[in-house]
Amino acid sequence: MKVIILAGGFGTRISEESHLKPKPMIEIGGMPILWHIMKGYSRYGYNDFIICAGYKQYVIKEYFANYFLHKSDITYDFTTGCHDVIVHDSYTEPWKVTVVDTGLNTMTGGRIKRVKKYLDDAPFMVTYGDGVANVNIDQLVAFHKKQGKLMTLTGVLPEGRFGVMDMDGDDGVIAFREKSKIDNGWINGGFLVCEPKVLDYIDDDDTVLEREPMERLAAEGNLSCFKHGGFWQCMDTLRDKERVEKLWNSGNAPWKTWE
Repeated sequence: MKVIILAGGFGTRISEESHLKPKPMIEIGGMPILWHIMKGYSRYGYNDFIICAGYKQYVIKEYFANYFLHKSDITYDFTTGCHDVIVHDSYTEPWKVTVVDTGLNTMTGGRIKRVKKYLDDAPFMVTYGDGVANVNIDQLVAFHKKQGKLMTLTGVLPEGRFGVMDMDGDDGVIAFREKSKIDNGWINGGFLVCEPKVLDYIDDDDTVLEREPMERLAAEGNLSCFKHGGFWQCMDTLRDKERVEKLWNSGNAPWKTWE
């Protein structure tokens, strides 16, 4: 199953760093947030990634083009009169990574529609390039198959803002609404599983996945929620980034499920 990562936004709320690079390339513990997300999927055997790039997309392409430089010791040998490069301990990840420029102003749904040609006629996963979590992907996929709906999103309980979802007794999403002060409800935390037919709900570049497509799916009874009560954190602001960085540096990062 292929994994789409939405990595094309401007990241304006964390502009202290995103003015230099795409938000998914902001580093936690010396590695991009994007790398942390991919390691989380890879831990469960999902290694085929499609990255929907946009803002400063060349930074993401250059990172993977030079992945050995980031992960290995390198010797540059000029003694032969040539520019020989020797890569030492060249371990890398078992990843296939397709980076697609999906446009500067394309919305989330539009970005997914743009990479349709790289998808097989099979279920696929989608997540956001700015959020880390310790979601059990195997359990998520099994839940999606059991529910038999067109889309499953991962519901999380954040500490603060965001809109909330109303749900029925069978873990189906029936409506979205703004959060009130007395709410402590589930929100869409990404980590989606989608059937190919979901692409039919996306019209064009202006389609926001979280609006009309998800609202239609919910109204039709075709959207389910996998409740994740564990760790989840998005990197919207510098404060969010500093919190995650502190967890990583403590050696107790909850989303680090790999060895």
